[in-house]
Amino acid sequence: MIAANGVSLRFGERPLFENVNIKFIPGNCYGLIGANGSGKSTFLKILSGEIEPNKGEVTVSSNHRVAVLKQDHYEFDEFEVLKTVIMGHKRLCDIIDQKEALYEKTEFSEQDGLIISELETEFAEIGGWDAESDAATLLNGLGITEEWHDKKMSEIGSNEKVRVLLAQALFGDPQILLLDEPTNHLDVTSITWLENFLYNFENTVIVVSHDRHFLNKVCTHIADIDFGKIQVYPGNYDFWYESSQLALQQAKDANKKTEAKRKDLEEFIQRFSANASKSKQATSRKKQLEKLTLEDIKPSSRKYPFVDFKPDREVGNDLLFVNEVSKSMNGEKVLDKISFMVNKGDKIAFVGPNGFEKTTLFKILIGEINQDSGSFKWGATTSKAYFPKDNTAYFDGNELSLIDWLREYSSDKADSYVRGWLGRMLFSGDEALKKASVISGGERVRCMLSKMMLSGANVLLFDEPTNHLDLESITALNNGLINFKGTILFVSHDHQFVHTVANRIMEITPNGLIDRQMTYDEYLESEDIAELRKKMYS
Repeated sequence: MIAANGVSLRFGERPLFENVNIKFIPGNCYGLIGANGSGKSTFLKILSGEIEPNKGEVTVSSNHRVAVLKQDHYEFDEFEVLKTVIMGHKRLCDIIDQKEALYEKTEFSEQDGLIISELETEFAEIGGWDAESDAATLLNGLGITEEWHDKKMSEIGSNEKVRVLLAQALFGDPQILLLDEPTNHLDVTSITWLENFLYNFENTVIVVSHDRHFLNKVCTHIADIDFGKIQVYPGNYDFWYESSQLALQQAKDANKKTEAKRKDLEEFIQRFSANASKSKQATSRKKQLEKLTLEDIKPSSRKYPFVDFKPDREVGNDLLFVNEVSKSMNGEKVLDKISFMVNKGDKIAFVGPNGFEKTTLFKILIGEINQDSGSFKWGATTSKAYFPKDNTAYFDGNELSLIDWLREYSSDKADSYVRGWLGRMLFSGDEALKKASVISGGERVRCMLSKMMLSGANVLLFDEPTNHLDLESITALNNGLINFKGTILFVSHDHQFVHTVANRIMEITPNGLIDRQMTYDEYLESEDIAELRKKMYS
C-alpha cells in the first residue's frame, strides 16, 4: 500500500494540494485525473519521492517496491536496451554489480564466499535467473523485437525509447506502479498489450492518462484532483464523468425531492453495473458502486468548452472523388494511387501506423500541396474547414490579441460576438486579451476549433485534433463531432474518439487502401481484416 498523509504543497503563494489524505490499495488501478495545472504529474512525483511536500508525508508498506515510468529519454543512453529494462529493479542490479565485483577478485576470502552465497540466494528469490528473458518478453510485447535488445539506447529513436522505459517500469513485478501518460507514442497493438498487462497486474497502479479508452479499460477507481483535494470514486473514467454530470444536474434541480434524486442515482448505478466490463474487477466494482450514497457523488468544478459545428448549408450527394492520387516526398513514395469516394454522412477515420502519409493526403485534399499524379474533385455544394496537425503558422509571431485573431475569421466583427465564441472555448475576461503568440498548445487547439465553428463548413478535416487537449476538451470535441450533421475526415490516435465518431475506417497501407464501413472496434476485432492487414504490410 502507498498513502499520502496530510500532504500539502505550495508553489509560492499558490496552493496546489491542501492536507491530502489518501490510500491506494493493492489490487486496484487508480486513474489520476484533474484539469490542466491541477498537479497530476506533480502528485505522482510526490508519491515517488522525487518532490518533497511542504507538509505531510508519503508512506509505503515495508518491502514494497515503487516503480516509475521515467520521463528523461536520455538518462540511459550509454546502456544497452535489455540492460536498461533490468535497471528498473534497482536491488537486482545492485546484486548483479556486487556479484561481479566479488567474482573478479583475485583473492577470494571465506567472508567473500559467505557474502556471495547470500547474494546468490537473494538473486534467485527475486527472479534474477529469469531477468533477461522477462525483460525480453516485456520488450517484445511493446514492439521492441530481439534485434533491438543489444543496441545502445542512444542508437534508437524517441518512440522506441518510450517503450523501453515503459518496459523498465513494468519489469520485476513492482508492488506499486506509477505511470505518467504511458500510452504516448504507442500504437494500437502496444496499447492493447499494455491494457492486458495491467488487467492482470495484481498490485497497485496509479496512472495519469488523456486516453479515456485506456482509463476505462484498466481503472478500478478514479482519483479526481479538484479544489486542491483528491476524491476517490469506484469505477472507470466514464462512470466518474457521468456521475459528476448527474451530480451537477441534481445540484441545479434545487426543488427536486431527495427521493427522486436517490432514484436517479440508483438507476444510474444499476446501468453502470449492468454494463461493467468482463474484467476480473467487474464483480467487486459492482459491489463498490452499490455502496455509493447520494452524498458520495459530487459535482466537479471542471469546465467543459462548448463545441458545436453547425453547417451553413446541407451538402449534396456529390461530395469527394479521389482517383489514383500519388505523391513522393524526398524521393520516397508516400501515397501510391489512392482512390476512394466520400458519401454524404460519412465520418471517416484514417488509421494506421504512418501519420505522415495521412497528413500528406489531407494537405493535398485541402490544396496546401499538389499531388504528383491522379486527381480529386470536391462537390459544388461542399464547404471545408481544416484542422492541421501543425498550427504554428497561425500563432508564432502573431501579436494580435485572441479577440483580434478570431475576428479575422468571423463575418460579424463586433467585440461582443467574437468574445462570445471565445467564451464558449473558456477564454473569458482577460483571457481573451492574451496575445496569440504566447498561448499554450491546448489553447491554440481551442482557438482553431473556434475558427472552424465560425466557418459554417459542412465538411470537416481534422489531423490529430486531440493532441495537447485535456480530458474535458477532448470529451467536448468528441461529443460535438458525434452530433455534427455533416461529413468528417479525420486522423486520431484516441481510441474512444475514433470508435464513437467514425462510421467508416480507411487504412493506407504499403500495398493499397483498406476501406470498411464499420466502427473502429469492429475493424480491430475482425479476423478477416487482421489477415488482410498482414498481407498488405508484408
